[in-house]
Amino acid sequence: MINIMIVDDHSMIREGLKQLLELDGNMRVVEEASDGVECLEKIGTAKPDVLLLDINMPRMNGLEVLAKLKEKKIKTKVLVLTVHNEIDYLLKAVEIGINGYLLKDSESSELKKAIVSVVDGENYIQPSLIPSLNAKMIQRDNDKNKIEDLTRRELEVLKLLATGNYNKEIAEELGISERTVKNHVSNIFKKIEVTDRTQAAVFAIRNNLIMI
Repeated sequence: MINIMIVDDHSMIREGLKQLLELDGNMRVVEEASDGVECLEKIGTAKPDVLLLDINMPRMNGLEVLAKLKEKKIKTKVLVLTVHNEIDYLLKAVEIGINGYLLKDSESSELKKAIVSVVDGENYIQPSLIPSLNAKMIQRDNDKNKIEDLTRRELEVLKLLATGNYNKEIAEELGISERTVKNHVSNIFKKIEVTDRTQAAVFAIRNNLIMI
């Protein structure tokens, strides 16, 4: 018997999932929670084999819950069940350490397959998302190499540039000349392979070099 906990802020979704899963004689829902805080309060007692976890929830979202579970070293397998097909959400979840990621519009047979897979120790990612995830991971690794190629000063200039500062303002902030800033900007553009300040800002945001 696979014991499951459902965490979703919509009661109708929780009820629908419970009915669907319990039609299978090998699965039962042992606990439910309507948000991340309630999930963390209940999971220690419920001790489910699998946690079906939504991302968008009040008080604490699914990615924050996932990070807390890893911090507490809770062994429950986590299968994210979400409407989000944006690869950034999936990549973040993978980096934190999910066991599975599935979209809510999936067939019931695929949901059950994903649950069994994660219980058996395998990872299960929605097949339609895998090509985009792989491309994103390659881009992330390429970006990491580009960032490592920047000098400490170039990284400082990039962060200031990405937050909307002009060369004169960057020069004043760092105590260097505008000509030096211009040289740094030129070198930065070459190293991160962009052609203008907007693209450089996007690069900085994408790689969490600045907060927006």
